[in-house]
Amino acid sequence: MAKIDMTSTDAQTSSEPTLSSSTYSSPESLKFRDKLYTSRLVIVPGTDRSYPVEKATVVVPASDIEAVKFLKASEEYEPFKE
Repeated sequence: MAKIDMTSTDAQTSSEPTLSSSTYSSPESLKFRDKLYTSRLVIVPGTDRSYPVEKATVVVPASDIEAVKFLKASEEYEPFKE
């Protein structure tokens, strides 16, 4: 019986990453082009979060709504066109 339990646990474990990867098929991060600087630190107003600009590009998690709103509202950044 222990082997049956282990097999069912292994099957569940192996199927969980598959579900996770399909869940995250949407973009996990967004890229913005910095129009003014090639490197600097973007500090999200009203939070303690910051993101580095490297090679005129800043990458933020799509889940960070405050950062995405800030970057979209600023004239210094534009969504990165891939």
